[in-house]
Amino acid sequence: MRVLVVEDDARVAAALAAALCRHGFEVLRAGSVAEALAAPTVDMILLDLGLPDGDGVDLCRRLRRNDTDVAIIAVTARGEERDRIVGLRSGADDYLVKPYSMAELMARVEAVMRRSRPRPKPVVEIGDLHIDLAAHAVTRGAEPVVLTRKEFDLLACLAHEPGVVVPRERLLIEVWGTTWPGAGRTLDVHMATLRAKLGEPTVLETVRGVGYRLARS
Repeated sequence: MRVLVVEDDARVAAALAAALCRHGFEVLRAGSVAEALAAPTVDMILLDLGLPDGDGVDLCRRLRRNDTDVAIIAVTARGEERDRIVGLRSGADDYLVKPYSMAELMARVEAVMRRSRPRPKPVVEIGDLHIDLAAHAVTRGAEPVVLTRKEFDLLACLAHEPGVVVPRERLLIEVWGTTWPGAGRTLDVHMATLRAKLGEPTVLETVRGVGYRLARS
């Protein structure tokens, strides 16, 4: 996947590019509005909003008009609520405030790209567990499994890719939209409750230090 890093600070851009390359991405760099507009087509743009030759919000609008499909994550020091609202309304798919960890950035990149990919089949079956993603319904055998919205969202995140480990940071981003202090404990409690409700503990596997996965059928 090709990513364009739009960042005028050369050191920050180099660190971002190195981290993305380690995760297998092809990285292009732009340090200004003009360079970003002249860049070739990419799959995702990491966009700093404070650029030397223009405002990143205006650039986001122009990029979105030029390519309606490209994924855009605003990566900026502007952390006020009104700034996030303006950034998202300008066409960004996500908004990440500096300083941030690379783990959170990668979780957001994965979450945005997963949302942009074609949706998987709407029904996932693992043994007698039946997960209907479109209807937001879960049954085990003939019995319905009653889940809260967060519990279903967690299960759905795992059900999109059975057998694949989903990192904790990505689950937190997709279900809660953030990684606030103490969020890991909230995730673990919800997963424990979800296991109990499904009635089969081994269907949700813990991969220590990484995340969770839904066992394959």
